[in-house]
Amino acid sequence: MQEFHLHLVSDSTGETLQAMAKAALVQFEKAAPVEHVWSMTRNLRQIDDILDSIEQNPGLVLFTLVNKEMRRTLEKGCRKLKVPCVSILDPVMAAFSRYLGQESRGLPGRQHTLNQEYFERIEALNYTMAHDDGQLTHELNEADVVLVGVSRTSKTPTSFYLAHRGIKTANVPIVPDCPLPDTLFHLTRPLVIGLTTSPERLSQIRKNRLLTLKETQETDYVNMERIKEEVIAARKMCTKNGWPVIDVTRRSVEETAAQIITLFNRRQTGRSVSL
Repeated sequence: MQEFHLHLVSDSTGETLQAMAKAALVQFEKAAPVEHVWSMTRNLRQIDDILDSIEQNPGLVLFTLVNKEMRRTLEKGCRKLKVPCVSILDPVMAAFSRYLGQESRGLPGRQHTLNQEYFERIEALNYTMAHDDGQLTHELNEADVVLVGVSRTSKTPTSFYLAHRGIKTANVPIVPDCPLPDTLFHLTRPLVIGLTTSPERLSQIRKNRLLTLKETQETDYVNMERIKEEVIAARKMCTKNGWPVIDVTRRSVEETAAQIITLFNRRQTGRSVSL
C-alpha cells in the first residue's frame, strides 16, 4: 500500500471535503491516506498552524475556503513547501457563476444554515428513529417512505440515510408466521418499497449476526431452505400489493438509498415508480 498524508482544510465542518476525497480514493486501491482534517478554519492563525503541520507531514492538500486572504496564505505556504494544494469547489463555483451571471457570496458553511430544510431533516430523523423496526405502525401514513423486507436486508441503515436527506422513513420487518400490521395495506401517503437480497447473502449475514450475539445453535433463522421461502414469500407479497422491490445483494446503503430517492421523486412528480 502507498501511504501518504492528506490534509483537508475547510472553513466549515469538512464533510464535503471528506466525501469528495473518499469518492476519489476508491479509484486507487493501493492508496492508504493518513488524513489530517482541519475543520472550522476561520482565521490566519489557524492557517499558520496548518502550514506548520503540513511542513512536518508533507502531502496533498485539499481545501474549501471562501475567504480570499486565507486562500492566498494557504496556497502561498504550500508553494513554498512544494506540496500540491487544490481548491476542490473552484470549478463548480466558476461554472455556477458563469451560468447564473452572479458572483458567489463567499460565506463559509452556508450549507449548514439553520433554514427550513435543516429543520425538516431533524424532523425526519426524529420520525425515523421512532418508527424503526415496526414501531408505532399506527402512524405509518405520516411517513414519506415505508421500507418492508425480511430480517437483515439493510432496512434500518437505509432508513436513517434517507432521513438524513430529509425523507421521513419507517421500516417494517417481514417475520415468518407474524402478521404484518393492517395499516401497511391501507396507506395513502407513503411510498412503500420492498427490500430483498439473495438467500446465500442473507444466510451469511444472519450467521455473522448470531456470532456477534454469541449464539451458536442453528435455527430456522439461518436455515437456507427457510430463508429461500422467506425471500420468495416477501417478494410475492410486494408484487401482489404493487410495491416496487429493490435487490440490495450487491448494493451499498448509499446506492440503495439513491434508487429509493429516484422512485420517491418520480412519485412526487406523478410519474410511474416501477423499476
